[in-house]
Amino acid sequence: MDPNKVDEASDKMSDDGEIASVMGFSGFGKKARTFDLEAIFEHTRRTAIERSQLVLDERQKDDQMHEEGESSQSVKSSVHAPRDKAAAATSRKQESESRSDSDSDSDSELIGPPLPPQHTAQDDDDEDGPLTRASGSTAQTDEEDDDDDDGEAQDDDDDNPVKKIPDTHEITLQHGTKTVSALALDPSGARLVTGGYDYDVRFWDFAGMDQAVQAFRSLQPCECHQITSLQYSITGDVILVVSGNAQAKVLNRDGFNVMECVKGDQYIVDMAKTKGHTAMLNSGCWHPKTKEEFMTCSNDGTVRTWDLTSEKKHKSVFKPRSFQGKKVVPTCCTYSRDGKLIAAGCQDGTIQIWDRNLSVHTKFHCRQAHIPGSDTSCIAFSYDGRTLASRGGDDTLKMWDIRNFRKPVNVATGLSNNFTMTDCCFSPDDKLLVTGTSVKREQGNGKLVFFDRTSFQNVYEIEVTNASVVRCLWHPKLNQIMVGTGNGLAKVYYDPVKSHRGAKLCVVKSQRKERQAETLTQDYIITPHALPMFREARQRSTRKQLEKDRLDPKKSHKPEPPVSGPGRGGRVAAHGGTLSSFIVKNIALDKTDDSNPRQAILRHAQEASDNPYWVAPAYKQTQPVPLFAEDSEEDEEAEKEPEWKKRKI
Repeated sequence: MDPNKVDEASDKMSDDGEIASVMGFSGFGKKARTFDLEAIFEHTRRTAIERSQLVLDERQKDDQMHEEGESSQSVKSSVHAPRDKAAAATSRKQESESRSDSDSDSDSELIGPPLPPQHTAQDDDDEDGPLTRASGSTAQTDEEDDDDDDGEAQDDDDDNPVKKIPDTHEITLQHGTKTVSALALDPSGARLVTGGYDYDVRFWDFAGMDQAVQAFRSLQPCECHQITSLQYSITGDVILVVSGNAQAKVLNRDGFNVMECVKGDQYIVDMAKTKGHTAMLNSGCWHPKTKEEFMTCSNDGTVRTWDLTSEKKHKSVFKPRSFQGKKVVPTCCTYSRDGKLIAAGCQDGTIQIWDRNLSVHTKFHCRQAHIPGSDTSCIAFSYDGRTLASRGGDDTLKMWDIRNFRKPVNVATGLSNNFTMTDCCFSPDDKLLVTGTSVKREQGNGKLVFFDRTSFQNVYEIEVTNASVVRCLWHPKLNQIMVGTGNGLAKVYYDPVKSHRGAKLCVVKSQRKERQAETLTQDYIITPHALPMFREARQRSTRKQLEKDRLDPKKSHKPEPPVSGPGRGGRVAAHGGTLSSFIVKNIALDKTDDSNPRQAILRHAQEASDNPYWVAPAYKQTQPVPLFAEDSEEDEEAEKEPEWKKRKI
């Protein structure tokens, strides 16, 4: 060891001793225990050798006893074949020696306590029979084959998109009694918004609802206009509301108005010169990348984009045109997934697609996508952006490749469509295409139909209710399907294993019981510095006070008993429910003859003159004595003359 290091260590120890003596204690805590590892290893090795030697001696004794027994039996049985006996003894001896050598080798390598009994039994079984080992290997191979089969089955389930449809459970939200024509889920999947033909927009919060599934807010943002479309922005903080009027609205998450689009001048011929729409709206949607931009289409023949920050004027105008160059009404519109293309389905059966930055000429145009005159209810882009699906009013569902837009890739027919807003959408894995079917009242059930994207075969159906399926929405984050029907219901389909949050949050909460809390019947005013004579007695219990108030007819609002007789205090008797019936009954019971009204009035003249009540008492002290003119003779003669002889003045 280096002497310099020894000196430094000794100096350090001396310094520690001086510091300890100055501070008044003997040391800086307990010293760490030191272990001699070499001694521990040596002790363990010797113990293992001794145990191994004891085991070896016991085995040798057992072998010797076994050999002696066999030799005695062989001597008794036969005396012949000494060579065979010697050979057998020699072979037996060699086997025992080899076994003992192997045991000694294994025992010499054994360090530590002996193996537990199950391992020794397993080793003996391995030594006893190779057939057992072979059968174990075959069993192991069988298990591996089973695992491979399970893995292949799991792979098949993963490849089969039908297995991923979340339809094992459902909840029903009662929006109203009329058609649910709009559905929207925010990007996180926490809130659902429904709109319908009853002008209402209802807000549903999955995390705040219980099993009663009641909406926490209901409002009519567009007064008496049917709601056509609802959609959350990409950030989920505002909602676009498109209704039957010409002005779209933007609401925040709580339903308060954020923006209202301006209305255009309906007397201007060129719709590009007006600041907004001049006819009812048909559809609308948000830009998938820009959170301030949204788009609307209207019966005025235009598709307009808007900016949330400027509500006085639209951002750009797209005007669909027919083959003859005439104005065409767009019935639905959407953005592509990257937001670079704008597509619109029109009333004449065409699908027109523009570049977002070039609003004059179309980039893709299919003139015979659907039957002319049938309103195309929905167009939707796939998640990869190369495929477009269109739901036509001619009871068809078509899929298009925008790289070859002249003819559809696949067509499905026989899907009845009675609404101008029937949806179609792609599954989150882009392998299925979903749409709803319409039915007439009391003539079947509306269905949710699933088509495979590659083969375009009907692979699955869900019967929703005995009404048309208008709206459908498959949320990619929740993996839940929302459906709006024609009888005012909004259904949510989910799977407890494959779905996440959403409807799973509210179905596990039990309904809250309304508890009536006991309240004080009157406020108790605390006056700590008032004199004892002015202090109010503190109420010890509300139950006694409630019992006293129950006996008070005014505080307990005791109903008044029925009136007996003609009535009093403005109330009528029990025989007449209304004042008119009371009057009619009294007139019918009145037996006086009022055929001569003068006699009916003079009946009360004597009583009025004897006991004046209304006018005379007020002027009793100041009223002079009345003087009436006496009848003259001329007047008497005039009265005696016949009527036809009287002089006309």
